[in-house]
Amino acid sequence: MSNIDSVSRLAYTLDARLNESPLHADEIHKILQYLGAQELDLELLKAQGYPLESEDNAYFLTTKSTPYTQQRFCFVDIETTGAKPKEAQIIEIGAVAYQNGKITGKFEEFIYAPFVPDVISEITNITSDMLKDSRKIKPVLQDFKEFLGQSVFVAHNVGFDYGFLSHSLKENGFGALFNPKLCTINLAKQTILSVRYSLQHLNTFLGINTPVAHRAYADALTSLKIFEIALMCLPKHIHTTQDLIDFSRKKL
Repeated sequence: MSNIDSVSRLAYTLDARLNESPLHADEIHKILQYLGAQELDLELLKAQGYPLESEDNAYFLTTKSTPYTQQRFCFVDIETTGAKPKEAQIIEIGAVAYQNGKITGKFEEFIYAPFVPDVISEITNITSDMLKDSRKIKPVLQDFKEFLGQSVFVAHNVGFDYGFLSHSLKENGFGALFNPKLCTINLAKQTILSVRYSLQHLNTFLGINTPVAHRAYADALTSLKIFEIALMCLPKHIHTTQDLIDFSRKKL
């Protein structure tokens, strides 16, 4: 079994156990032994964004102990040449780091692609000529991975951006993503009454009015603004990052 496979199995198992309570080091070692994994797999998991920490021989998820007000979130949006990761590539990444109520960092970069379909250019206004002098995807992904770190990955329709980036990172030798993730569509549905929850509709409806749409950094910033508004409407029992993630996933 490859390292990526063993790390994926380990993440799945730890999620189930650590969401209930912290685990003693002896229990972690039993899990490793049962899965045929090694201590190195724990370190690989953390390097790929999994929120695992240890203290006094106890392992725990940082999302369950960190107040969401202190959590580092990374709001991400990508533009691509198509809808399927195996058939298309990322041409722009935009991201905003956010912690303690403030923007703490910014990531915005085009990625070289020899061809951009007309339909994508019509939506994004990105053309292949705009990308001709951009860096290729591998060094951009390396810098993005460092920027993301162990943040909670946040996006509007997070499954698309997270899945596309995880696939691209894995294909380029950096391993899949294991960061916790949060979808601002789901969070908005729990906290904001609206007839629609598309990014463009909420941008206008909530008075955010980001002037640019379908560009990575601008859309990531709009997602952040939706997040801030949603936080104003949270129930009082939401305290930790895990509380917030679980609340966003509740069935309506």
